[in-house]
Amino acid sequence: MSLMLDEARNAPERIRGQLLRNADALAELGERLRREPPTAAVTVARGSSDHAASYFAYLCMKSRGIPVASLPLSLTTLARAPWRLEGQLALAVSQSGQSPDLVATQRALGEAGAYTLAMVNTPESPLGAVSDSEVPLYAGDERSVAATKSYLATLAAAAQLLSHWNRDRELLAALEDLPVRLSRAVEQDWATAVEALTGSDRLLVIGRGAGLAVAQEAALKFKETCAIQAEAFSGAEVRHGPMALIGPGYLVLVFAPPGPEQAGLLELAEWLESIGARVLLAADERVARRRLTLVDAGHDALQPLSVIQSFYVMAADLAVARGSDPDRPRHLNKVTCTL
Repeated sequence: MSLMLDEARNAPERIRGQLLRNADALAELGERLRREPPTAAVTVARGSSDHAASYFAYLCMKSRGIPVASLPLSLTTLARAPWRLEGQLALAVSQSGQSPDLVATQRALGEAGAYTLAMVNTPESPLGAVSDSEVPLYAGDERSVAATKSYLATLAAAAQLLSHWNRDRELLAALEDLPVRLSRAVEQDWATAVEALTGSDRLLVIGRGAGLAVAQEAALKFKETCAIQAEAFSGAEVRHGPMALIGPGYLVLVFAPPGPEQAGLLELAEWLESIGARVLLAADERVARRRLTLVDAGHDALQPLSVIQSFYVMAADLAVARGSDPDRPRHLNKVTCTL
């Protein structure tokens, strides 16, 4: 068993512990954000952490009605932008909390008036030290270069933060049941995807809403662990320029979990098949024509976690089937330090 597969399978239990250990702190943080509500928010992250930040951004904009933007870090490290962020929230996300560009940007945003919050998996990190508040991810040591449980832990922490900020009892209740549902997601059989993708060198990955964040994450994992050129798009955007790529047999992975986006994604999958694409449709058991089965996460906001949980297990198996080592992708290191 690869470290990637072992760590992905360990995610539900890690999230169970995280939700319990962070409950009081995030309740207090939610109260603070209600008492001094930010007028806008920015996120500071790279790679998988940036995809997790985009999940937070979508749910935050949907529930709070404030704009959230992902900042290019070079605006701080190279351009020395004159930030003015009074009354705003700056959320930084990182596994290690060590990259100098993240630390420099978070420090600059705090000095510019933002309330700075870090979600970090490594205790006593430089990123946590320059932030006003820190949310530990409690994912445990992650030895595979490919992030899995730390990404899932970040999504769970973001959902728990927003549930307290919004006093959302339905989401809080669904979070209590989340580890059980993720354990079921681990056990889904996605062998059909492994068979279809073992000989492939390119595909599109489609999601929508909060699910775009996991489509982006899946595309990254295809690249780094399987050497497949994968690109992620929103189901609302793919009929524009990207459709020029589609030819007979072109592979498209469509994530269509339960929720308001599902009907449009199912219609898109049907249309893609009509123009010759080979569609791997991931949906819940109520969708008879699915190729891959998704576990209902119990709340619209949590469906992306169930999707990516099942995907990670498949991706680890796919990498091995293609003769790759998912734990040691070529040219990559676990901690990347940039400026």
